[in-house]
Amino acid sequence: MPIYKLPEVKLPKLKAPRFPKFCQNRAFWIFLIILASFILGGIGGTITGSYFYSEVRNYLSQLNIELPGVEKIIEKETIQEYLPQTSQEEAIIKVVNENSPAVVSIVITKDVPIIEEYYYNPFQEFEQFFGQPFEFQIPQYRQKGTEKKEVGGGTGFVVSEDGLILTNRHVVLDTAADYTVLTNDGRKFPAKVLARDPAQDLAVIKVEKEKIVDNQGKLILKPFPTVKLGDSDKLQIGQTVIAIGNVLGEFRNSVSVGVISGLGRTITASGGGLVETLEDVIQTDAAINQGNSGGPLLNLKGEVIGINTAMVLEAQSIGFAIPINKAKKDIEQVKTSGKIFYPFLGVRYVLINEEIQKENNLPVDYGAWVIKGEGGQAAIFPGSAAEEAGLKEGDIILEFDNQKITTENTLAKIIMKYNPGDKVTLKILREGKEKIFEVPLGERSE
Repeated sequence: MPIYKLPEVKLPKLKAPRFPKFCQNRAFWIFLIILASFILGGIGGTITGSYFYSEVRNYLSQLNIELPGVEKIIEKETIQEYLPQTSQEEAIIKVVNENSPAVVSIVITKDVPIIEEYYYNPFQEFEQFFGQPFEFQIPQYRQKGTEKKEVGGGTGFVVSEDGLILTNRHVVLDTAADYTVLTNDGRKFPAKVLARDPAQDLAVIKVEKEKIVDNQGKLILKPFPTVKLGDSDKLQIGQTVIAIGNVLGEFRNSVSVGVISGLGRTITASGGGLVETLEDVIQTDAAINQGNSGGPLLNLKGEVIGINTAMVLEAQSIGFAIPINKAKKDIEQVKTSGKIFYPFLGVRYVLINEEIQKENNLPVDYGAWVIKGEGGQAAIFPGSAAEEAGLKEGDIILEFDNQKITTENTLAKIIMKYNPGDKVTLKILREGKEKIFEVPLGERSE
C-alpha cells in the first residue's frame, strides 16, 4: 500500500435538513417580508412622528400659536391640579388668589453716606526733624459721598383703580426717603405719599397707571386690581382671617392664616421712630412679621377687615390690625381734598379708672383728666379750641355731647364721630363743681 494512500472509509449517508412544507411555499416568504416591513415601519414612524410633533409643539408654544383641530396630548404622568380638601381650605385659596394681585410691597430707599477707612500717622509732622524711627498708624473714618440704598420695606394694598394705596404711617414716615411699589407680577412704580394720618397709624400713597397699547393700537392707562373693603364693626372673636404681606422685606405676598383672638384692644406701638397709642384694634394669631405692616387682614369672603400694624416681640402669635372702618374716612378725604384731617379739641389727658382715681385722690372714677404730657408738654394746646373755650389744666371732662367718657368709650373714640367746625357741649368737673362749655371743634391735619 503506497505510503500516502489511506484505506477507504465508508461514511454514513446524511439527509439534508428540510423545512415544513408550508415554509417551502413562496407566498409564505412574501407575507413574512411584508409583515416585518409593516412592524419596523410602524416603530420607526412612531419614533419619528413623536420627535417631530414634540419639536413642532415646542416651536408653536413659543409663538403662542395652537393648531386648530389638534388636541393637546396629556401624558399619563401629568400632575393634576390640587383639589382643596375642605370648604374652608377652598375659601382661603380663593381669597388669596383674588386679592394677591392688589397687595403690593413698598421698598424704602434713601441716600446714605459712604464711609471709608484710612490710616493717619500722628507723628508725621515731626518726621522732617527726627526721621521715621517706627511706623505708627491710627485708623480713621471719613465720608466719601453718598449712595442710594434700601433701608426698609413694608406692605400696602390698592384701594382704587387709579393707584391709591393704603398702608401704615410708620412705613412711609421718613420724608427724606424715596418709596417704590412692587406689584405681585414684578412691576415697579415710584410712589408719592399723599397724606399721613395725624392720629392713626395710616397713610395713603399713590402710583400712576402704566401706559400700554391695546389690541387696536391705542395708548391706554392700565387700571390696577383692587381689594374689596369689608365692615369691621361686625367682626367676631374666633373668626378666620388671612394676612398677606411682604415678610421681612424679602418674601413678597406671604400668606398666614389664623383667627381673631381679641377685639377693642389698646396698645402702645413703636416703629420707624414713631411711638403711639392705638385704640380699639383687632388682635389676631395670624402671623404678623416685620414687613407685614400695612398689609391687608381679610375674612373668608375676601374682604379687607383690617390693616396689619403691630406684633408683640416677646410673645408668639400676637399681632394687631387697625379696623378697616377707621381707614374708610381717610380714603374718602384723600380722594376729595387730598389730605387727612380730624376734629381737634386740643387737650392732653389721662383716662380715669379706679386705679388712677385712688393713686391721685380724684373725686370720680371716669372721665378724661387734663394734665401735662410726660415730657412736660402743656396740657392745653396753644391756639386750640380748648384754649379758646377756657379749659384749664386739672379739669376733668366728664361728658362729650352727653356721652360719658370711660376707658371703653374714650374721648378719642367719641371725637372721631364729628367733623371740624362742629359745636359740642362739654361737661367739666373743676374744683369739685360741674361746668358746661360750648366748644366749636378745630381741625388737625399732618
